[in-house]
Amino acid sequence: MKVQSKSYLYQHGTLGGLMQDLMEGTEQIGRLLDDGDTGIGTLAGSDGEVIILDGQIYHVDQTGDVRQLTGAEKTPYAAVTTFAPNKQVAIHTETNSDGVKEHILAQVSPNLFTAVKMRGVFSNIHVRVAPKQAKPYPKFVEIIDNQPEFQRTDVAGTIVGFFTPQLFHGAAAAGFHWHFLSDDHQFAGHVLDFDLAAGEIELMELAEFRQHFPIDDADFLQREIDVAGIAKDIQLAE
Repeated sequence: MKVQSKSYLYQHGTLGGLMQDLMEGTEQIGRLLDDGDTGIGTLAGSDGEVIILDGQIYHVDQTGDVRQLTGAEKTPYAAVTTFAPNKQVAIHTETNSDGVKEHILAQVSPNLFTAVKMRGVFSNIHVRVAPKQAKPYPKFVEIIDNQPEFQRTDVAGTIVGFFTPQLFHGAAAAGFHWHFLSDDHQFAGHVLDFDLAAGEIELMELAEFRQHFPIDDADFLQREIDVAGIAKDIQLAE
């Protein structure tokens, strides 16, 4: 199937900026629904993990509590697309996260952004949730050792996220960046690893990357980003 010419990834803020310490909320999270119904992000202060699924916005905080957002909450970084898959991969036997990545990479170009939606039963899933920070914000890498991690077994749910080409590392995380939401909306987080018992993976290669900058945020406008440093920090954080 061909890449849809009008398909695009819309991103507010950059993951590199978040790594640097640019964690101030600079856009209402609900505004991103104008450009997509599926995606990922965080809230101001790098507060937890955001999952945008089927046009609804969910948030998990550092205690593991999951709630649906109103859309008025502010975000420093989030990415969405209007999900219309053009490729599918069925998983019938238990496959770990590395195996799933291999299946996906066999289907998509390494030079295109790809949106991923993975529905199924996970025999094991391991997630983390970034704890909310207060000013003066630290670099993200400084909070990694204290971030809560959670695991569940035999849970039905959905992974959503994106594959980013190496060329764009810094704007986003090169490789896979995924968030999970259980079907009962009781468990969620940034995916570290998993075992998929059975499920279906839907893929959408994207023709455009639309980067929206926080042009009214003085910290962003004045800060010189340490490009080499944040590339390493993203690798540690992911």
